[in-house]
Amino acid sequence: MSIEQAKTYLARFGREKDVLEFPVSSATVDLAAQALSVIPARITKTLAFDGPEGPILIGMAGDAKVDNKKYKAYFGKKAKMLSPEETLSATGHAIGGVCSFGVPEQVKSYLDISLQRFSTVFPACGSSNSAIELTCDDLFSLSNALAWIDVCKGWQEDPEAH
Repeated sequence: MSIEQAKTYLARFGREKDVLEFPVSSATVDLAAQALSVIPARITKTLAFDGPEGPILIGMAGDAKVDNKKYKAYFGKKAKMLSPEETLSATGHAIGGVCSFGVPEQVKSYLDISLQRFSTVFPACGSSNSAIELTCDDLFSLSNALAWIDVCKGWQEDPEAH
Protein backbone atom coordinates (compact mmCIF):
# COMPACT_ATOMS: atom_id res chain seq x y z
CA MET A 1 0.00 0.00 0.00
CA SER A 2 2.80 2.39 0.90
CA ILE A 3 4.44 2.08 -2.52
CA GLU A 4 1.14 3.24 -4.03
CA GLN A 5 1.21 6.25 -1.70
CA ALA A 6 4.71 7.11 -2.94
CA LYS A 7 3.82 6.51 -6.60
CA THR A 8 0.70 8.66 -6.33
CA TYR A 9 2.80 11.46 -4.87
CA LEU A 10 5.54 11.08 -7.52
CA ALA A 11 2.88 11.07 -10.28
CA ARG A 12 2.26 14.76 -9.54
CA PHE A 13 5.77 15.34 -10.91
CA GLY A 14 5.60 12.77 -13.73
CA ARG A 15 8.10 10.51 -11.92
CA GLU A 16 5.95 7.52 -10.90
CA LYS A 17 7.18 5.45 -13.85
CA ASP A 18 10.77 5.93 -12.62
CA VAL A 19 10.08 3.82 -9.52
CA LEU A 20 12.05 0.59 -9.67
CA GLU A 21 10.58 -2.55 -8.12
CA PHE A 22 12.73 -5.59 -7.41
CA PRO A 23 11.96 -9.31 -7.10
CA VAL A 24 14.23 -9.28 -4.03
CA SER A 25 14.27 -7.26 -0.82
CA SER A 26 15.92 -3.85 -0.78
CA ALA A 27 14.98 -3.24 2.86
CA THR A 28 18.54 -2.58 4.04
CA VAL A 29 21.35 -0.50 2.57
CA ASP A 30 23.31 -3.64 1.62
CA LEU A 31 20.30 -5.41 0.07
CA ALA A 32 19.34 -2.28 -1.90
CA ALA A 33 22.92 -1.89 -3.13
CA GLN A 34 22.93 -5.52 -4.30
CA ALA A 35 19.54 -5.15 -6.03
CA LEU A 36 20.77 -2.01 -7.83
CA SER A 37 24.39 -3.09 -8.39
CA VAL A 38 25.73 0.11 -6.82
CA ILE A 39 27.95 0.87 -3.85
CA PRO A 40 26.06 1.00 -0.52
CA ALA A 41 26.94 4.67 0.05
CA ARG A 42 24.69 5.68 -2.90
CA ILE A 43 21.63 4.23 -1.18
CA THR A 44 19.66 6.96 0.60
CA LYS A 45 18.59 5.64 3.96
CA THR A 46 15.75 7.66 5.38
CA LEU A 47 15.44 7.56 9.16
CA ALA A 48 12.56 8.88 11.26
CA PHE A 49 13.24 10.88 14.42
CA ASP A 50 11.29 12.64 17.12
CA GLY A 51 12.07 16.19 16.02
CA PRO A 52 11.66 19.47 17.89
CA GLU A 53 8.09 19.92 16.61
CA GLY A 54 7.06 16.37 15.73
CA PRO A 55 8.31 13.61 13.45
CA ILE A 56 11.13 14.37 11.03
CA LEU A 57 12.80 12.36 8.31
CA ILE A 58 16.48 12.61 7.50
CA GLY A 59 17.80 11.16 4.26
CA MET A 60 21.48 10.27 4.42
CA ALA A 61 24.08 8.29 2.49
CA GLY A 62 24.10 4.56 3.10
CA ASP A 63 27.51 4.70 4.77
CA ALA A 64 26.62 7.59 7.12
CA LYS A 65 25.64 7.39 10.77
CA VAL A 66 23.91 10.05 12.81
CA ASP A 67 26.35 12.04 14.92
CA ASN A 68 24.50 12.77 18.17
CA LYS A 69 26.55 15.91 18.86
CA LYS A 70 25.85 17.41 15.43
CA TYR A 71 22.17 16.39 15.64
CA LYS A 72 21.75 18.08 19.01
CA ALA A 73 23.58 21.18 17.82
CA TYR A 74 21.23 21.47 14.83
CA PHE A 75 17.88 20.41 16.33
CA GLY A 76 18.42 21.43 19.96
CA LYS A 77 17.58 18.02 21.33
CA LYS A 78 19.00 14.53 21.56
CA ALA A 79 18.53 12.26 18.54
CA LYS A 80 15.73 9.79 19.27
CA MET A 81 14.70 7.51 16.43
CA LEU A 82 11.05 6.58 16.16
CA SER A 83 10.13 2.94 16.74
CA PRO A 84 9.01 0.91 13.71
CA GLU A 85 5.39 1.36 14.83
CA GLU A 86 5.79 5.11 15.35
CA THR A 87 7.52 5.43 11.97
CA LEU A 88 4.68 3.66 10.17
CA SER A 89 2.07 5.69 12.02
CA ALA A 90 3.81 9.03 11.34
CA THR A 91 4.84 8.47 7.70
CA GLY A 92 2.62 5.71 6.30
CA HIS A 93 5.81 3.85 5.35
CA ALA A 94 7.17 0.76 7.10
CA ILE A 95 10.83 0.31 8.01
CA GLY A 96 12.71 -0.84 4.91
CA GLY A 97 10.69 1.41 2.62
CA VAL A 98 10.72 4.73 4.47
CA CYS A 99 10.96 7.73 2.17
CA SER A 100 9.81 11.34 2.08
CA PHE A 101 7.39 10.76 -0.80
CA GLY A 102 3.72 11.12 0.06
CA VAL A 103 4.17 11.62 3.79
CA PRO A 104 1.77 13.76 5.83
CA GLU A 105 2.47 17.48 5.71
CA GLN A 106 3.42 17.68 9.39
CA VAL A 107 6.36 15.30 8.82
CA LYS A 108 9.34 17.52 7.97
CA SER A 109 12.15 16.23 5.75
CA TYR A 110 15.85 17.04 5.73
CA LEU A 111 18.76 15.73 3.70
CA ASP A 112 22.26 15.20 5.02
CA ILE A 113 25.20 16.55 3.04
CA SER A 114 26.68 13.03 2.93
CA LEU A 115 24.53 12.49 -0.19
CA GLN A 116 25.95 15.44 -2.12
CA ARG A 117 29.13 13.65 -3.19
CA PHE A 118 27.11 11.56 -5.70
CA SER A 119 25.55 12.62 -9.00
CA THR A 120 22.59 10.32 -8.32
CA VAL A 121 21.29 8.47 -5.26
CA PHE A 122 18.64 5.82 -4.61
CA PRO A 123 15.97 6.39 -1.95
CA ALA A 124 13.28 3.80 -1.26
CA CYS A 125 9.75 4.37 -2.54
CA GLY A 126 7.54 3.13 0.24
CA SER A 127 8.18 -0.61 0.09
CA SER A 128 10.98 -2.99 1.03
CA ASN A 129 11.64 -3.79 -2.64
CA SER A 130 11.61 -0.41 -4.37
CA ALA A 131 13.83 2.57 -5.15
CA ILE A 132 14.13 5.49 -7.52
CA GLU A 133 17.29 7.02 -8.98
CA LEU A 134 17.39 10.78 -8.44
CA THR A 135 19.87 13.61 -8.63
CA CYS A 136 20.42 15.33 -5.30
CA ASP A 137 18.53 18.38 -6.59
CA ASP A 138 15.57 16.21 -7.58
CA LEU A 139 15.65 14.39 -4.25
CA PHE A 140 15.66 17.74 -2.44
CA SER A 141 12.65 19.06 -4.33
CA LEU A 142 10.66 15.79 -4.44
CA SER A 143 11.26 15.28 -0.71
CA ASN A 144 10.06 18.80 0.10
CA ALA A 145 13.25 18.97 2.13
CA LEU A 146 13.61 21.98 4.36
CA ALA A 147 17.42 22.05 4.27
CA TRP A 148 20.67 20.29 3.53
CA ILE A 149 22.06 19.60 6.99
CA ASP A 150 25.29 18.18 8.43
CA VAL A 151 24.31 15.70 11.16
CA CYS A 152 26.17 12.55 10.12
CA LYS A 153 29.57 10.99 10.60
CA GLY A 154 31.47 8.02 9.26
CA TRP A 155 31.08 8.84 5.59
CA GLN A 156 34.12 11.04 5.08
CA GLU A 157 37.73 10.66 5.84
CA ASP A 158 38.73 12.21 9.15
CA PRO A 159 41.14 15.05 8.28
CA GLU A 160 42.76 14.67 11.70
CA ALA A 161 43.55 10.98 11.11
CA HIS A 162 46.65 11.87 9.05
